[in-house]
Amino acid sequence: MPLAFGFSRSRFFKCCINHPANPVICLCLAFSSFTSSSPSEPSAAAGRPATLREGRAEIFTDESNSVFYNKAQVNNRDISIAVLRSFISKRREEYLVRSTKGELEDTKLSEQAKYEEPKVLEALAASGLRAIRYALEVDGIGQVTAVDNNEAAVEACKKNIQLNCSLASSKVVPHLADARVYMLTHPKEFDVVDLDPYGSPAAFLDSAVQCVADGGLLMCSATDMAVLAGGNAEVCFSKYGSYPLRGKHCHEMALRILLACIESHAIRHKRHIVPIISIHMDFYIRVFVRIFTSASTVKSSPLKLAHVYQCIGCCSFHLQNIGRINLKDKRNIALPNFGFTVPEECSECAHKFVMGGPIWSNPIHDKEWASCILSNIHIMRDSYPAYAKISAILTLVSEELPEAPLFVSLHNLCAILKCTNPTMVMLHSAIRNAGYQTSGSHVHPLALKTNAPMSLIWDIMRCWVNLHPVKHRTGNHPGNVILSQEPKLQANFSQAHGASVPRKCPRFVPNPEKFWGPRPKACRHPKIFHMDKS
Repeated sequence: MPLAFGFSRSRFFKCCINHPANPVICLCLAFSSFTSSSPSEPSAAAGRPATLREGRAEIFTDESNSVFYNKAQVNNRDISIAVLRSFISKRREEYLVRSTKGELEDTKLSEQAKYEEPKVLEALAASGLRAIRYALEVDGIGQVTAVDNNEAAVEACKKNIQLNCSLASSKVVPHLADARVYMLTHPKEFDVVDLDPYGSPAAFLDSAVQCVADGGLLMCSATDMAVLAGGNAEVCFSKYGSYPLRGKHCHEMALRILLACIESHAIRHKRHIVPIISIHMDFYIRVFVRIFTSASTVKSSPLKLAHVYQCIGCCSFHLQNIGRINLKDKRNIALPNFGFTVPEECSECAHKFVMGGPIWSNPIHDKEWASCILSNIHIMRDSYPAYAKISAILTLVSEELPEAPLFVSLHNLCAILKCTNPTMVMLHSAIRNAGYQTSGSHVHPLALKTNAPMSLIWDIMRCWVNLHPVKHRTGNHPGNVILSQEPKLQANFSQAHGASVPRKCPRFVPNPEKFWGPRPKACRHPKIFHMDKS
């Protein structure tokens, strides 16, 4: 007969084995143990503080919110572990290549350049969960330094380190310090620096780019999406030195603004960045970049940055690099670019342009590296609590077209023309049949990244409207002006090779539970408003 107390029979029989003399006592003990402890909701048992587990790490819970913790950031921590594993493997390979090329033939030099396990700095540690997971789950990692300027956070970090095994105690070292000062006083000391602040990372970037060792990895998050996505353009410029533009591509533009900001801080110290993976996920963005020192490469930085001209009518956008290369000069020195690439009025709808940026215009992903990380995630899927989410995002990242900054949205194109929607396969096919490349984006399910010009995309939409006419409207609406022009090409909507997306694995995964998003800052509590029933 099944038990009616809401707990498993295995634990009940285990209690009976330990106390065979009195079955009644066994039943009481089993019931009390399960009412005080639940696998899904950790709570205190036998006077012991409640804990929660993520991956191989376990930390004490904090109901008072004196130390910040957000369950939704498990995606962030999982993908960081995946990138860190790949980076350590890459770092070891690079060392072996240097040693085999004879760069370490001198005995004294060999001793100085002996391979050491990468040192990691978590600049804003809070509870220390991320640092502990790094130490326990990433093989080949060196010392992990966890820094925070909140005394309560450092004490919580120490307790959480002791709660875990001796490996965590030997690897993770907590410090009470201002992260900016600590990084400035440890130049080029850490192979990996992790910045995951509550809000904007802008205040930490200058010291962070100086703290990373040559060829090291900087992992940086930004959660102030209202600023980066165009809600407060003037604040974005004051923090990141760039103007955002509103549109469906605003989250990718936020990624490129953050990369441009990191680059601007790096080149002040004769350093430059090489992006590995840049992702928008949930309510934040996160970039993984390597930092190298090269005074000559820094001079070509203007070639990686561009201004964006976006039409206020049809939302067509055009990019113009800040710098150019003089082909007659063999030194390949970057020079200031020529005048505007766009006319005063949009050639499609006759509206004005608004200028945004500068943004990072080079590729934001290393597709080969992303594919390698994805394959390793598949192999070790059981070690990632957020496997479904991070594998979906990395699948999309590995499929993205690298030489296509920003994207257009199918629904936005049709909303401007007030027409019915073609399928994504049909739109991709029409562009591919015209001789251009296309892909989706991890940022938006209806995104279309392409190297085709905006004029060709509007010609394809004109051809679509010719096949599916719309009602004539009066006025100077952008859609009317666009449709008043005849297309210069005849679009071919027959399915092209590679236009359809294989459905073997999902690309966009829903949130695992309700209210999956940001949490109040440490020592803050959400306001509760009571409704007046009178």
